[in-house]
Amino acid sequence: MSKPNLRERVLRCLSRRDYSRAELATKLAPYGTGKEIEAILDRMGELSLQSDARMAENWVCSHAGRFGRARLENELIRRGLAQELVEETLTNSNMASELERAHRVWQSRYSVLPADAREWARQARFLLARGFTAEAVRAVLHGNPKENMEDGTS
Repeated sequence: MSKPNLRERVLRCLSRRDYSRAELATKLAPYGTGKEIEAILDRMGELSLQSDARMAENWVCSHAGRFGRARLENELIRRGLAQELVEETLTNSNMASELERAHRVWQSRYSVLPADAREWARQARFLLARGFTAEAVRAVLHGNPKENMEDGTS
C-alpha cells in the first residue's frame, strides 16, 4: 500500500471536520513543499471543500454555548483566521447575548449563588476563564441576571 499523497491527506482531514487554511497547511507541512501545499489548498478552496468563513461559522456555532466572545475570538485567531473574518463571524452569528450564555454556563455548573467572597471569586474565575466579560460575570453572580437582560444591559 502506497503512502497517501497531499490530496488524499487533505481530503481525509476535511472529511472529519472543517479546518482553516492555516491549520491544513501546518498539518500538510511534513508531506510536501510550500508550493505543493499552496496549490492543493487553492484547489480545495476552488472546489469549496475548504472555506475559512465556513470553518469559523461552524466553530462559533458549536462552541458559543460554552464560551464568551473573548474566548471564541482568541480560539479562532489561534486557528489562523484573519481578525476581520473573526470579527465579521462573531458579529453576524445568531448566538444568544453574552449575559444569557454566561448565565447558562454558570447555571449548568453551580446554580447556587456564592455564599462568601471566596466562593464568589471561584465562580467568577470559572466564567472569566471561559471568556465572558467582567460585566456579564458580575451580573450573573450578583443574582437575577434575567432582570438585567430585560433592561437590555448585556
